[in-house]
Amino acid sequence: MLDPIRHRILVVDDDVSVRTTLTMLLQASGYDVTTAANGFEALMLLQSGLPAVLLSDLNMPGMSGFELLSVVRQRFPKLSVVAMSGAYETGDAIPGGVIADAFYAKGYGNPGVLLRILSEMTSAPAEHALNNPRKTAPVWIPRNGKGAAGISSVMVTCPGCLKSFPLDVKKEYVEQVQETTCLFCTKIVRYIVDFSLIAPLDPARSIHSGTKAASSGA
Repeated sequence: MLDPIRHRILVVDDDVSVRTTLTMLLQASGYDVTTAANGFEALMLLQSGLPAVLLSDLNMPGMSGFELLSVVRQRFPKLSVVAMSGAYETGDAIPGGVIADAFYAKGYGNPGVLLRILSEMTSAPAEHALNNPRKTAPVWIPRNGKGAAGISSVMVTCPGCLKSFPLDVKKEYVEQVQETTCLFCTKIVRYIVDFSLIAPLDPARSIHSGTKAASSGA
């Protein structure tokens, strides 16, 4: 009988068809699956109990996967995380700073690859954690667009109190860590504005990743 704690997977994706497909795939492989449609819903579920693995899409409305994984790494540092996206064919293309233990290219990758990743994480979680040291990361936030004054803006979610507040971006610092003070709890929030959804990334700025390398920046 499978260990119910070691084999519980939380799947986060805004596409209901993806959630349904992954749920069927993982349940057929013996996993206990819970799903969330967005980052905020996922955080609420994590408050009530941690799964063995968090499997999250990166590009989602509201709280993006970039934000979610950064917050998770700060609040739940022992949780194993798999980032997935159909926007990046390989981990090499993911912007640096995304904290995850592995990457799955949904739509490109063989489902067997995902099952192999999850098997490695759940069969020997202590060994996997040792090989993939948990590192904190700045919060990745997507640019929302420009306001009436023509200034770019973002919504920053504080990892401490989980409240969001608007912030003007007067200068675009590509993949550069910046700091601001939370308007609610006064905690210093380290963040990076993700411009990858606005324009293609320059390959020269990509950071090499992989199953292990992802824990340090993919």
